[in-house]
Amino acid sequence: MPRLSKKTMFAIEAVLDVAFHVGEHPVRSGDITERQRIPKRYLEQVLQHLVRAGILAGKRGPRGGYRLGRDRSLISLGEVVRVVRKLEAETELNDLSVGSPLAHEIVWPAWEKLREEMMTQLDTITIEELCKRARAKGLDRPPAKAAQPTPAAA
Repeated sequence: MPRLSKKTMFAIEAVLDVAFHVGEHPVRSGDITERQRIPKRYLEQVLQHLVRAGILAGKRGPRGGYRLGRDRSLISLGEVVRVVRKLEAETELNDLSVGSPLAHEIVWPAWEKLREEMMTQLDTITIEELCKRARAKGLDRPPAKAAQPTPAAA
């Protein structure tokens, strides 16, 4: 089946993090990195593409960060996946000389049909729905910080 790449997972996590944590101020990328443990080198690249696609809106500066580009009920999981697939396609080589006529005429078309069916399903899942699922499992709250030992009184 089509694989879920690291970049795709990071993009989905970043969009969900913004959906959960945006408030009066935009969500900083450093906060997303910390909460979701996404390597900064992946996150910045993915966030830029999500902004270009209109899924996120970015604001520069000291009070900058990210907000959703539109209501989370109007953003589908399929959209996020397509942004990352486009990004990955820019960096991956497609060598059409690889594979036999059987692969080109039978296997790849069958695989592409499965991918299209999967994308149709992903288009029915909204960020709002994923937020509700996460909230039901208590995952929308920041993880509890470990209790800090109190220094002994002198």
